[in-house]
Order: sequence, then structure tokens, then C-alpha cells
Amino acid sequence: MAHKVGVLLSGCGVYDGAEIHESVITLLALDRAGAQVVCMAPNVPQAHVLNHMTGEEMGETRNVLVESARIARGDIKDLADVRADDIDALIIPGGFGAAKNLSDFAFQGPAGAPNPEVKRLIDEMMEQGKPIGALCIAPATLTMSAGHKSPLVTIGTDEATAGAIGAMGGRHQNCPVEGFVVDEKNRLVTTPAYMLGPGIKDVAAGIEKTVAQVLSMI
Repeated sequence: MAHKVGVLLSGCGVYDGAEIHESVITLLALDRAGAQVVCMAPNVPQAHVLNHMTGEEMGETRNVLVESARIARGDIKDLADVRADDIDALIIPGGFGAAKNLSDFAFQGPAGAPNPEVKRLIDEMMEQGKPIGALCIAPATLTMSAGHKSPLVTIGTDEATAGAIGAMGGRHQNCPVEGFVVDEKNRLVTTPAYMLGPGIKDVAAGIEKTVAQVLSMI
């Protein structure tokens, strides 16, 4: 039977949602491995909507679940309807949405809080010992949800973000874009992806290894 792997999306677009390259590479790697993908996203308004050409706010409201459905080709679940019992592993792509819509880390730093449904699912997964992968900036939101467990994660080499992870109770390990870091105790796998870049082939190397590692831990 194929493993069921949840992919937690945070919108559609690097500056206000899920990073599309990271999301698609994850979905492709899972499909190639024969996994059954369960895409999901919180049914909440986006923190804001940005023009991806200019970086300016567009003054409109969009829904994280509806926008994430663009990446999932419409096959997506409301995060509130997903339990750890429904999946064997979870992977969280990056993009600013992971730190704006799955938590408010991008705005509040270590003083912020995760989306309640995001924290619930992460808590459930960790309680059941099911593996979680997180890409790019997503390890910050993962740490925000599980800092009491002293998670070991990477976001690459950015000292300020690494310091914020430490302030939330996490432990940071520097890592190159093609690598990944495993927290054996908490069953976490993280990779820097576009926190380092520089291009899609580079981030793909680390993401593909991360997906393989997550699957090997099921």
C-alpha cells in the first residue's frame, strides 16, 4: 500500500504564499516514489496579497486554501479536516506564506504564534512519531509549534533566522542547499531550499533528498 504523505501548503507564490518551485518539486518527488499525496491548507485569509513583479501590496483579500488549490490542481483538503491518523508523514514547503499564513513568524518573529490548526497537526504528528519534513523558512514555523521539544532544524546559514529559532527553543544546524538535517529524536527532516538557492536545480537536490529521507522514516 502506498504511503500517504500530507503536503501542507500556505497559498500560491513565494512572497505571500507557498513557494511554487519547492511545492512542485516536493509533489514530483513524492509521485515518483509512489506515495499518495494529500494536499492541505488552512481555510483562512492570507496575511496580505503582494504583486510578485513589484513587491507592492495589492489591497485585496485572498483565501489560503483557495490559493493553495492552484498548486494542488484543485485536489486539496481543509487543514481542519485532516488528522495525523489520516497520513503517514507531513512535508511543509517554504515560501513566505509558511511564515505569514501558517504562523506570524514573518511579522512577530519569536514572539509570534502558529496557526492553531497547524500546531494541532504538528503536535499530533509528533505525538504519534510520524516524520515531518520542512523546507526553506518552514522550519521556523515548525519550531514555533514544537519549541518545547527542542527540535533540531536548518534554514541554511542565515544567522538572524537561526537566532530566532534558538529563541523559540529550537536548535539550528548550518547546512548547504543540497543537504538536509535530521532530528532523529523528533523525527524531523529539514533543508534550506530557497533560503540559500540560487536556482531550481540547486533547491531540487536538497528537496529530493529530504523527501526520500522522510519516506525512509515511515
